[in-house]
Order: sequence, then structure tokens, then C-alpha cells
Amino acid sequence: MNAPTTIMSRPVTGEDNLLDRLGFGVVAVHGSTIIRASDRVGRMLGQDAERLIGRDLLTLLADGDDIARLRAWLVSAYDAPVGSASRELLTRPDGMGRCWRILLHELDGGSQHTRAIVLTAAQAETAPATEVQAMELRRTVRNLLDANPVAAFLISTDHVVMHWSRACEAVVGYPASGMIGTRNHWKPFYDHAQPVLADMIVDGLSYEDACKVYPGPLSRSDRVEGGLESFSYFPEMGDGGRWLLFTAAPVRNAQGGVMGAIETVVDITEIKRAEQALRDSRNQLEELVSQRTEQLVVAKRALEEDIAKREEAEQSLRTRYTELTDLNMKLAEANAQIQAAQNQLVQNEKLASIGQLAAGVAHEINNPIGYVFSNFGSLEKYINEMLTLIARYRTAEPQISDPGLRAGLADLREKLDLDFLEEDAQALMRESREGIERVRKIVQDLKDFSHVDANSEWQEADLHQGLDSTLNIVRNELKYHAEVVREYGTLPLVHCLLSQLNQVFMNLLVNAGHALEGRQGGRIVVRTGCDQSEVWVEIEDNGCGMSEETLGRIFDPFFTTKPIGRGTGLGLSLSYGIVQKHNGRIEVDSRVGQGTRFRVVLPRRQPDEAPALQEVGV
Repeated sequence: MNAPTTIMSRPVTGEDNLLDRLGFGVVAVHGSTIIRASDRVGRMLGQDAERLIGRDLLTLLADGDDIARLRAWLVSAYDAPVGSASRELLTRPDGMGRCWRILLHELDGGSQHTRAIVLTAAQAETAPATEVQAMELRRTVRNLLDANPVAAFLISTDHVVMHWSRACEAVVGYPASGMIGTRNHWKPFYDHAQPVLADMIVDGLSYEDACKVYPGPLSRSDRVEGGLESFSYFPEMGDGGRWLLFTAAPVRNAQGGVMGAIETVVDITEIKRAEQALRDSRNQLEELVSQRTEQLVVAKRALEEDIAKREEAEQSLRTRYTELTDLNMKLAEANAQIQAAQNQLVQNEKLASIGQLAAGVAHEINNPIGYVFSNFGSLEKYINEMLTLIARYRTAEPQISDPGLRAGLADLREKLDLDFLEEDAQALMRESREGIERVRKIVQDLKDFSHVDANSEWQEADLHQGLDSTLNIVRNELKYHAEVVREYGTLPLVHCLLSQLNQVFMNLLVNAGHALEGRQGGRIVVRTGCDQSEVWVEIEDNGCGMSEETLGRIFDPFFTTKPIGRGTGLGLSLSYGIVQKHNGRIEVDSRVGQGTRFRVVLPRRQPDEAPALQEVGV
């Protein structure tokens, strides 16, 4: 079919004769403005040829971003080799798609030779499918860049701006219409032509050479392979100047060759202002600290003088205090037995209340834990079924005929890190199940440990079960100081008040843990055993031990070696009373620096029991 020809040349004579001699539609332009058009061109474009003069040819051939792209090609076409060709798929303003074949010819104008651009048009539906796809891909890339809130522009290998995003227009204040098809991408940033990061990328400069050329600070990008980064302050940009962060990276084709470069521009002015504000605040703080220090020095001198006066007054008070202390000691001895009895009653009431509260809390927690555990099993089953389905989908993925869909699935799988999700989901389920089972065990042990209903009734009980429940309750108290080793023997069921014995075991275990604080290699051994008439429970540690003087007072009420606030001095005293109530005894063996061993000995049968008792193994 006939096609219009665009002639771009230096001024020539006899141009009208040249246009008339061509056997196809011809149009002569200055830049892209029509200065002459043949009648055949007018018929092709549906207008009178004379009315075309003065109009922009590009707006008649294309629409939207295609105009800027075609304009860039025409600007560079004059210097291209004769015979160069390009195929461009364009959309006219009337919505009709055409595939233009653009050729660079040298026309014979009689005594002169004139370079001309020949454009041959075909309907879009007759164009090769690959060109249609290429056009759609270019439009998609442009749309993605325009939709991205990060400012960016794209240049070709000959440093011509191919795209200038809307965000870039907003940040630097230059419209895309004045940039696309030009080499003026330096203008928003500098007052004279000099390379930006994208120019050095397409020129293939090494990092060392780029540092010599680039006017600002430069670093390699740790986020983009082969990329460069820099930041600069532009005092004339915006209100009060702007700080901009630049990142440039190569754009490669399928073979890995560089076909251009993309550069992003991020406004970091607020970050820089925040950093400056932080520095100003730090300087103000340092100045304030200096002032406060001087004030403290003055206050210290005044305080020292006041202390000297107080020491004189305190010396006189010490004398009076010594006299009062002697009187108070006599009074304390008289009240000690009364206080001991009262406190033992109070402690027993507290233990009963705590046990009742613990049993109630354990019961309330146990109900939701039950259905959480049940639902967790179903959830674990559903996740395993979903993972099986995903594996089947992955096996069927190569059978997908659409390469775009297949590539999208592969990108999504890599983005989600599906292999890690499958492995981590199973690990999370295992850990969660272990956690829920541990909560159930703690709740059960808390119920067993409380046994409020057994406080006033004797029963046949398994001491091993009581020890395990108690160890679980005090686990948090011991796990940072000691390794707990169980060396259980075979014990019969013992007629006892198990909740009270659990209190004895807890006091001994907590004391052993305190004795191991600050020591490496702490170890607590819990042993059990029996003979024909007695059962015994030993709790041994390798802690600090006790002196002979301390051993003589450990069962006295209110005696403690712990710091103020950590012990009441009633733990061993109450334990001693509980064991005596069971017709048993507590034996102690301790050496300073080596450790302590407590042995609780109980009768296999209370005096009023029948001789036959069931035995339980470990």
C-alpha cells in the first residue's frame, strides 16, 4: 500500500521537483512540522494536502507516549547509516493501529542527494505477533514506572531519555514532554551538562573511574547488582532546598547485554532534617548535662557538710539505741514463742487459700486449653492437607501452556519462599503442640500440687507423683541455676497429707536452688528409697553449704541466711512441723563449699494403719 515519506534534510534547492518525482506519498518537514505535502499524503490522511502545512506530523501518525518515542527516533535518524530500518507499532489518534516500517534512504534530487525518512504503513492486525507483544510490553513497563510512587527515568545506550515517570515530574519539577527524546536529563540537577549515574552505567565505567567523573559522593549499591548510589543537596530545588538519593542500575536484554539504564530519585529531605534535628537535640542535651553536673557538684558539697552534722547527731543516738536494744532483746525473747505460734497459724491459712486459688485457676485454664488442643489437631491436619495440595500444584506447574502464567507462578513462589514456608509451618506446628502440651502438664501439676480437698484428709498417695508435680511448679526457679537429676527407687503408696508434703519438697528444692546461685555446674539430685518400715526422699545440692553454727538454727522460726525481702525464716520451720505431724523426721548433712543433703524420712504405715499397702514402681 502507499505510504507517506518524511524528508529531513539540510536546505536543498529544487525540493518541490524532488517530492513530485517520488512514486508514493511524500511529506517534507522542518523538525516535525509539515512544510510541504503531496496530494497522495492528503488522501491517505483524509485531509486536503494544503491544510496539512504547519501541522505536527507526529500527532497525525501516533498518540500518547508513541509520539515521544517516534520523535526521539527522528532526531537521531539523520545521523544513522543509510539503509537503517526500524519497525514501530503505533496507535493513531483515531484509535487505528498501524505498524510502520521506517527506512533511511538517500534520494536523488537531480544534481543533489538528499537523505529522507520513508515510512511504510500496514494495519496493526497484519503486523507480526511478536511486534504487537513488544509494543504491549513497552506500554506495560511505562505504566508500571508511572504507577510507582518512586521517581524514575530511563535512558538508552546513546543517552536519550526513553521514559520520564510522573513521580519524576513531581519531584524534580520537569515535565516528561520536555525530557523524552532528549539528552537533557541533567538539567533538573545541574546548571551545565555533566553525567548522571545512569550515563556512567550505559558508558560501562568502572566504579573507580565513575568516582573520578561523578561530582558528588558515590558508592556501590548493595541492593542492585552493578548499580550505583549517591545523594546530594540542591538548594534551589523546592522550598528551602531538597536532599535527593539517586540509585542507578543497568537494564539488560535476554542475552545479558546492557540496553539502557534506569535511575530512581528519592526525596530524603525529611530524613536529613530529622538527622539535623537529632544532632541539635544531642548538643542541647550535652549542654544541659554539663549545667546539671555543675549544679550537682555544688549540691554534693552542701550534702557532705550536712552529713558531717548528722554523723555527730547519730553518734549520740547510737548510745541511746544500745540501751534500748538491750531492753528490746529481753522483750523479743518473751514474745518469740507467741509470735511463732501465731505466724505458723497465719502461714497455714495462707497456704490453704493459695491452694484453693491455684486449684480454681487451674480448673478455669484447663477448659479453654482442652478445646484449643482439640482445634490445634484439626488445624495441623488441614495444614498438612494444604501442603500436599500445594505439592501437587507444583508438580502440575510445568504442564501450564501459558509461559506468562508459568513465569508469574515461579516469581510468586520465589517471592513467598514456598520451600521455607512448608518447612517452617511444620516446625511451628510441632513447637506449638509441644507448648500446648506443656501448658496442660503445668495445669495438671498445679491441680495436683494444690489438693485443697486433701488438706484435712489423709489418703494413700504416690510420693513420686507429688515430687514430679512440685518439680514442674518450681522449674522456673531452678532452671537457671541447676540441673535436676531424678534417681527414683521403688516406693509404696504412703498414707499422708500429700499437699503438705509437696510444700515440704518445694521448700527444700527452692532452698537448694538459692544455694546454687552464682555457681557454675549446679546440680540437684532427688533420690527416693525405702526399707521394711520407712520411706525416704533425699534432696541434695552441690551449693555453698552451711556452717555448724547455721545448722544448729535452721529449724528455728524466723531464722534465715537470705537477704532481707527474700526469706521469712518460716520455710524449714513449717516443713519440720509437717514432717513431725507425719511421725517422721528430717536429717541434714552439709559441708561449707561442698553442698547440702536433706533427707525426709516417713513411716511406711501410720500407727493406726493396716499392714498391707500397694507398692508402685518407677
